[in-house]
Amino acid sequence: MSVEVDVLLQEAKESIEAAQNYRSELQQRLHGLNQARKQVRGSSGQAREALRRHFTELQAAAARLLTERLATLLAEVDTIEADSVRPLDDCQSLIEHGVGQADELLREGEAALRCGLGEKEDKLGSFTKKAMHIQLDSLPEVPALVDVPCVSAQLDDSLLGLLRDRVSRHGSVSSHPPVLIEELQERPGAILVRWCKVDEDFAAAEYRVQHRRSGSGGSQYEDSYVGRDCEFLVLHLDPHTEYLFRVCARGEGRTEWSPWSIPQMGYTTLAAHEWCPGTEGYILSSRRNIALRNESSQSPCPVLYSNAPTYFCGQTLTFKITAGGQMDRRDSLGVCVNNEKGAESLQRDQAVCISTNGAVFVNGKEMTNQLPAITVGSAVTFDMELVNVFPISNNNLSEGGNFKLRVTIGSGNREVVFDWLVDQAVDRAVDCLFFGCSFVHSGWKVLVF
Repeated sequence: MSVEVDVLLQEAKESIEAAQNYRSELQQRLHGLNQARKQVRGSSGQAREALRRHFTELQAAAARLLTERLATLLAEVDTIEADSVRPLDDCQSLIEHGVGQADELLREGEAALRCGLGEKEDKLGSFTKKAMHIQLDSLPEVPALVDVPCVSAQLDDSLLGLLRDRVSRHGSVSSHPPVLIEELQERPGAILVRWCKVDEDFAAAEYRVQHRRSGSGGSQYEDSYVGRDCEFLVLHLDPHTEYLFRVCARGEGRTEWSPWSIPQMGYTTLAAHEWCPGTEGYILSSRRNIALRNESSQSPCPVLYSNAPTYFCGQTLTFKITAGGQMDRRDSLGVCVNNEKGAESLQRDQAVCISTNGAVFVNGKEMTNQLPAITVGSAVTFDMELVNVFPISNNNLSEGGNFKLRVTIGSGNREVVFDWLVDQAVDRAVDCLFFGCSFVHSGWKVLVF
């Protein structure tokens, strides 16, 4: 086969491969378009259903309120009518009774005038006495029309105008929610959720974050956070499990929440940080991420280490103090290369730590820089990055060597930064670091994440 044919064959193969890649890319874009179309149509359908349901409920509620108000007003009319007619009925009865008496008296008087002379005197005497008894000059008083209630209904026509104005501004439809999830960062047994406001005209007073397991039909969203911050660490998540996250906001002076953001999926591949069980002087929570220094230890209490070397460079390790006890300068919270048995503090070689009084120790030596004292509610963070690798044999990390780590310890609103020389291989993909704590006195409770 000639060189020209080989060249043409190679070009044909490359063209075929390029065409396959091109088709694959186009198919992915078609899939993206289908997903976008599905989101538009799906969300539009949900919005229509929400609008219909809401306004149907409003119509039913408005009709019920109007019916109840009409019944109340009609009952008021009935009460006024009954109270006003009752004395008129009483007066009518009195007058009708008087008319009956007058008719009877007239009949007796006419009969007395027609009777014979023998009984006329008796009849006329009886008639005169009866007429005097009836008091023909006494008449009941009939109320004037101005004194009688004239019932009327006062109806304010402005209600319809007010209702029309409120209804015309009730509800809104938006093509995008005012806040969106910006980033999902995996952390040990957790996901750091960051969000941002995309509607500049929306004045957010607070935010609300929810999460749920992905792909679980019966799983419901549960609140993760409500507050003014724009990031939150969602703890107690299972590794290698997909979760859906969403966020909404509430405007200044409003009671209702905005529409939810488009759910974003995230997961963590990192196992949650855990304290080592069975350490004398400490009680652990069920998830082993909270340790309580108790009073069971009669001898000096050893350091409580992590269950495994799960901290590596590039992470942020956080100790949250949820309960406090008496301070001692031998107390320590920090990171170490190994879980040296029998040690009573991390203020030793191959460890960096902070004491509860704020003193910082590097390889057992106290630094001149000091952080605020640790109290209940304090959060102490450790961040590390590899900045230098000293020569080691055959360039093999597993054979050991010297590493320099840039360490940042934060507490309160202050932080210290320094370089830590480690005399063994510490690589984020291979070897990790232990973390630990030690407290001389009981009562301290610390959450690690």
